[in-house]
Amino acid sequence: MTAMREIRASYDAATIVVYQAYPTAVADAALAAGTFVAPFSFTRMTWIKPSLLWLMHRSNWGRKSGQERILAVRITRDGWHRALSEAVPTSDPALAQARVHVQWDPERSLRGAALNHYSIQVGIGRDLIRQYATEWVVGLTDLTPTVRKIAGLVQTGRAAEAQRLLPAERPFPVDPAVARRINAT
Repeated sequence: MTAMREIRASYDAATIVVYQAYPTAVADAALAAGTFVAPFSFTRMTWIKPSLLWLMHRSNWGRKSGQERILAVRITRDGWHRALSEAVPTSDPALAQARVHVQWDPERSLRGAALNHYSIQVGIGRDLIRQYATEWVVGLTDLTPTVRKIAGLVQTGRAAEAQRLLPAERPFPVDPAVARRINAT
């Protein structure tokens, strides 16, 4: 049984994969550099999501303006843990002073339907964005062609084929004190 608020992600012993959607100029520059560089904005919060399906819902499978390119961003688990340990839920009155925001939204099915459990998104604030780009990011992959293929398969009624192309996401272990801090249950 899936917990109501549980971080599910693709990860290994040293890294975790999060997803972001960008305009082509940002994605191309980042892929060429192997990390985020201009025109990526270092002056505004950036939201990272370990659930590909939630990002697909948010970006309409890469069809929203400014969200046409889908990147898998492999970051260090140390960076991820640091973000979570500093995170404040968006419902918390202390949010205004927080360097990292956490929001829980309904997880999505392959067809975009809201599920009965929640997926996390983490907002990295201006004070940490450079550290995110220079120390936490260890690799970028352009998932745009795969995302387009998955969307096409779903649209043509081939959901089982589409499902096989999704990354394996499993429960991610979180320190109990951090879990309480971010309202994970």
